[in-house]
Amino acid sequence: MASLRALFRSARTARTSPLPVPGSLPADDEVFLDAPDERLAPTLVAAGRGEYGPAARLLAGTRAAAEWEARDRYVHRLALFARSRAEWLGDWAQAAPDDPDLLLVRAQLAVDRAWPSPARSELLRAVSPLITAAARGDARDPVPWRVALDHARGSDAGHKYFEELWEAAVRRAPHHYGCHVAALRYLGTYWHGSHGECFDFADLAAQDAPADSLVQALPARAAFAYLADGCGPEVPRARLDAAADRAIALSARFPAADPWPAEIRNNLMYLLVRLERREAARAQLDLIGPGVTSFPWDRLSDDPLGHFAGVRAHLLAGTEPPPESVPLPSPRSAGRPRAEHGGHVPAADH
Repeated sequence: MASLRALFRSARTARTSPLPVPGSLPADDEVFLDAPDERLAPTLVAAGRGEYGPAARLLAGTRAAAEWEARDRYVHRLALFARSRAEWLGDWAQAAPDDPDLLLVRAQLAVDRAWPSPARSELLRAVSPLITAAARGDARDPVPWRVALDHARGSDAGHKYFEELWEAAVRRAPHHYGCHVAALRYLGTYWHGSHGECFDFADLAAQDAPADSLVQALPARAAFAYLADGCGPEVPRARLDAAADRAIALSARFPAADPWPAEIRNNLMYLLVRLERREAARAQLDLIGPGVTSFPWDRLSDDPLGHFAGVRAHLLAGTEPPPESVPLPSPRSAGRPRAEHGGHVPAADH
């Protein structure tokens, strides 16, 4: 387990496998953004009809089987769906107001709704009771604690409080990817520009995790944060390559077009393009298949699917990629990479 306490302490004292054979690529009209898996898809269809039962059964099943990573993903997607279609959630609340799965979706939804507001910190304070209620639903469940970690970042919580939440989360699931990403994003906010500390945390977490754990891709997530930020002390090229190599080894453990590692493969492809490792990036493109994910492309463009398609076209043609995928800046270069829509990539978006 990576220690946040050690990381904060060190930051105060010093600022200083082969891939599967590629298959045929899907056509442009066969590529979809954030396509749900076979368990989530019928649940969303039912929610669109106003039925909450399939969502309740899906989440109850993940809780009973301790499928915490899947549970986390489904909670995210159900809360996102409820932002525009919430009738099913209201009916669920009327039928079973104390259902721990309902409470978790409601807590995630409340955090999501507060996040874009200029009054985010104030709005998030009112969400705390929802998160507490969700955490009491099942003492084994780390997902409410992941929500609490995101909540703490959004409400500008101090690192001692965040550390307490982190320790509670990893007691329940030491290698939960969602909690590790939440911690990495908090560190990127708290130590803005100190990407070395973020890499230290990500590398230690990956070293401690099983070889097939998604946490193996955490250094690649830290690498994206560094490349998207474009500020702070330079991270050595060797460290970026090592992060990519670790994620490549993880990707090789899963079948092509598997939705489980899709986000990791999308981020890895972007990282490999930025490192000018074009053949390795093309190999990940084959493995991604039709499974395009919003991250990291939505950090680069208002049209994530279109941006992915542009990078894919350049990889297939062997031509120069879009401006956001240019080689790494030299130590003397300045400024952040520009997003396709003209703005800068937010520094906190890990």
